[in-house]
Amino acid sequence: MMSYSLGPVLLKASSITRRVAELGARITRDMPKCGQILVVGVLNGAAVFVADLIRQMPPDLDVRLMFASASSYKDGTESEGAPKIQADWKAARGRHVLIVDDILDTGLTLSTMLRKARRQLPVSVRSCVLLDKKERRKTKVEADYVGFEIPDEFVVGYGLDCVGMWRHLRDIRSVKVEEDEGW
Repeated sequence: MMSYSLGPVLLKASSITRRVAELGARITRDMPKCGQILVVGVLNGAAVFVADLIRQMPPDLDVRLMFASASSYKDGTESEGAPKIQADWKAARGRHVLIVDDILDTGLTLSTMLRKARRQLPVSVRSCVLLDKKERRKTKVEADYVGFEIPDEFVVGYGLDCVGMWRHLRDIRSVKVEEDEGW
């Protein structure tokens, strides 16, 4: 059996807030003022990030929001490999699409989502991630917008969890994972 405990703060809430505002401003500058922008948030981890990010966009942008369900973790910390993704990708047709995820590590989820979105003939497809763990990449994919690069540590807070715990934290913290010796 595994046990989990909070480690040190890696990113303070104030730094996250500042960076999300910067990302929102940059995305707004890059996005066309005409046509619908479909923001596709990846559940559950990116929900907090997506909400804060789209609130940085001005009212003259026609922003639509959709969520995709992606799962690739078997026990909360270890990736199974190819992600299972559920979304109504038909909504991407003829729109500018921005895929927003909490973390880019192996790249399997983002590359799969980009491929599925592109099949629907959108006007454009871009991606934004809050955290990037370049060391864990298994496929060649990069996000168009990155909040922070972080080391290869398991992290929680600001929507990210560990077996369902700690999504509510305002800071992003590392997690210590230990195997219990049991009885």
